[in-house]
Amino acid sequence: MSQSHLTHFNNAGEAHMVDVGAKAVTQRVAVCEGMIEMLPDTLALIMTGDHKKGDVLGIARIAGIMASKRTADLIPLCHPLPLTHVEIQLLPQPEFNRVHCLTTVKTNGQTGVEMEALTATQIALLTVYDMCKAVDRGMVIQSVRLLEKSGGKSGHWQRGEN
Repeated sequence: MSQSHLTHFNNAGEAHMVDVGAKAVTQRVAVCEGMIEMLPDTLALIMTGDHKKGDVLGIARIAGIMASKRTADLIPLCHPLPLTHVEIQLLPQPEFNRVHCLTTVKTNGQTGVEMEALTATQIALLTVYDMCKAVDRGMVIQSVRLLEKSGGKSGHWQRGEN
């Protein structure tokens, strides 16, 4: 892919914020997922609520929601967006010794919310790591990816279709 196809570069090759002013306001939705693998004993602490730091998944959920609202402060060329909905599901999967994170972000706007969903997912998983690192420094965050997006000129995209 040539540089001219990357929207965050102008014709001179300089980084810039994309002008979305002429785009239609549509409902934008992005769904992302990611996982954090850990030792079985670490996951057991999370699932039973016996972790001395408290409700690991509840705190991670709030951290992810907060992060989604601050994405433009973290990613240099991201537009600040008024989010209308953020849902983060953190589901223990003991058969895989991991917690699965599924994030949905919505807005009515002129640009998509993929970055907000990806940021929320990563920060939720990082919060799980932070809260559990004293008992398991070997945790692995992996497979953070966009599953689906809809809205805007490019329409609907779903992983596996493209």
